[in-house]
Amino acid sequence: MDLIINSKLVVPSQEISWRFSRSSGVGGQNVNKLDSRVEIIFKIERSKVLSAYQKFRIKEQYKKKLVNGCICIAVEDKRSQYQNRQLARARLASILRDLLKAPPKKRVETKPTFSSQRKRLDSKKKRGELKKKRLTRIDYS
Repeated sequence: MDLIINSKLVVPSQEISWRFSRSSGVGGQNVNKLDSRVEIIFKIERSKVLSAYQKFRIKEQYKKKLVNGCICIAVEDKRSQYQNRQLARARLASILRDLLKAPPKKRVETKPTFSSQRKRLDSKKKRGELKKKRLTRIDYS
């Protein structure tokens, strides 16, 4: 089953590999018998649907978590393999969606306007006057 990332990008199932193993944690005797832990592996370099720029962006943004140039996600949250597979697919799609978002626009620094500077100073003066009025002066005469 193909993995839908967004309206323009669909990863075919041939580019995703799966690995199954026994899960630790809850499940009783089920844990010792069934391979309910799921690991999904997506090899970035071998992908035919990603452009060179998309591959570069994924590598740059996710470089600390890549394992041999692959995105690996292990899921063992649920007791059944099917549910864990669905969770792994959703997590991979979410990660790829976030990594392929357009970078935010850089903020252009501007000088504050003269009126905004004046307003700031006026509010500071008013605040200072308010605090001066609160002071109690001790008369020693």
